[in-house]
This record gives sequence, C-alpha cells and structure tokens, in this order.
Amino acid sequence: MSGLLPERVPEEYRSRLQPAPPGAELAAAPMLATLTDRREFSGRWLFERKLDGVRVLAVKEGGRVRLLSRTGQPLDATYPEVAAAVREQRCADFTADGEIVAFSGNRTDFARLQQRLGLTDPRQVRASGVAVVYYLFDLLRLEGADLTRLPLRLRKSLLRQALTFRPPLRLTVHRNEGGPELLAEACRRGWEGLIAKRADSSYRPRRSPDWLKLKCIRGQEFVIGGCTAPAGTRTGFGALLLGHHEHGRLRYAGKVGTGFDRRTLLAVRRRLDQLRVGASPFADPVREPRVMWVRPLLVAQVEFTEWTRDGMLRHPRFLGLREDKRPDPAPGTA
Repeated sequence: MSGLLPERVPEEYRSRLQPAPPGAELAAAPMLATLTDRREFSGRWLFERKLDGVRVLAVKEGGRVRLLSRTGQPLDATYPEVAAAVREQRCADFTADGEIVAFSGNRTDFARLQQRLGLTDPRQVRASGVAVVYYLFDLLRLEGADLTRLPLRLRKSLLRQALTFRPPLRLTVHRNEGGPELLAEACRRGWEGLIAKRADSSYRPRRSPDWLKLKCIRGQEFVIGGCTAPAGTRTGFGALLLGHHEHGRLRYAGKVGTGFDRRTLLAVRRRLDQLRVGASPFADPVREPRVMWVRPLLVAQVEFTEWTRDGMLRHPRFLGLREDKRPDPAPGTA
C-alpha cells in the first residue's frame, strides 16, 4: 500500500484501509442495484443517471490493463479505445467500476451499443462506426489498498483525484438531493431513470439495497391480437401479443408476460377464447411459437420503460384491461 494514499483519506477512515487482493479478484463480483418503487429519500443518499449500457470494471496493475464484464469476461479487444485510455492514466494501480455506453443524440442507446458487442477484430470494431463512452462511478482499489470498506462519497472523491477524465472516459456526476422531482426531470430528458446510492455505504460484491434503481416508466394502451401458450406451471396463457394502429394497420409491438396473477390469467383467457380466429391480425410477422390469434377487440393498459429501435416494447408489464376503451380504429375495421 502506497504511503501517499492515507494522506488523502480522513483519519477517521484510515483504519478501514486494507491491502488489496489482485485487481481481477477484487473485480470478480461487482455491486448491483435493486429495483424499487421508493421515491422519497433522506439526505444520506446521492443520485446518478441510470445508464443503458454494459457494466465494465477496469483494472490497471503491474503495467497490465484489463477490462472485465460483470461476469469476468475480458472486454479489452471489444473496447480497445477504452483500454488505451485506462493504460494512459498516470495512476499505475487501480480498479474502477463503471458503464460503457453508446449514444443516439443525448440518450444512451443499448441497441446501438449492441453493434459493438462480441467484436474482437480491430477492423470490425472500426468498421462498426459506433463510438463509446466509459462512465466511471466508483473506485475499488488504489495504490495497493482495498477501498471497498470506505464510504461511497469518499471513494468517489478519490476516483476524481486519482484519474484524468478525457474522452472516452467520463466521471459520472451525481446530485446530493433527489426524489420524485429529480426522477421526473430525468424522465423528461429521455433518461432510463436514476440510481440512488447511500452516500455512506461500503462496496459489497452482490445485489444490495444500498443501491436502488429508479426507472422511468411509460404507460400506453395496446390492442391484444393473440397470446402464446402457457409453459411449465403457468395457466391461461404465456404472454399477450400487443399491437397499435398505424395508418389503418395493426403494427406488432411485442409481448407482455408479467403483471398477471392466476385469477387474471384465467379471466383474460376466457375473454380471448371468445375472440379466437385462425389468422394473425397483425400487419407484421410475429415469430412466436404456439400462438392463438384473436380478433383485435380487447385493449390492455401496459407500462414499459422504452421503445426499442425496432419498434418493440422494452420491459413491459400488464396493468389491466381497459373496459372503457375501444380499439382504434373502431371494431371490425382493422
């Protein structure tokens, strides 16, 4: 452990510094956030933008640089510009935590990032044309010391002091106050949501209630055009096939299989059986096995996080049937 590091750590926390295990070992199991509906927080929390990318831990140790996925897979060849930026850091020994993203406008775009996933040939990486940014938000090891027992706010301060942030590296900024208003602002900006973190929390290699995911949720009405067969112990149906009318055609928007209890599954299935038909009502191909098609007369209220680039719902959840709503256009004209 370097003799310089303790000088940057307040005396009350110096006893928490321990010699660090090898960098890759420390990065083997990152801390994960827990999804929550909580919206009210005390002043002991801080708030970061929720990024829609790939979790990556950066290790620089003994002259070697490694980028590791949350499951420990090497990512150096997939993101060589990030590995080079980590290698160029003056700090010679650290393990940092962050997320690699790609942008479309001012929004992180996982569909765009997917064009880089799995690429290891430098020519293919360059040909993809997808620029990435590595947002760093935590520091686990520095100068041979294990920082995971230090409070988060102090780890963030050490991260800011230890590294130089030039493209493609960025420091993840945070707010010290948040709640429904901050989440609403994030959603208006088109963000995926926020991550709330206890400012005094240590870094624990598991999913923890000290880090919470606050997601932006959208809601919309969709026409039901069919369902898939149930699997395992599920009853009624597997998922509802959803669509929306566009220029007089019913466009397929994906399926929803969550948000149902047993009673709802059976009740909705009885309604679907009364509308059963032999052909798909959708204008688009639906590549689902064991489908039962129905006349598109039932309307479902569904919440979801966003639309994917190919026009499908992401993370949809069924809220209920809208008995007060008629499909658009009027029944029988679709």
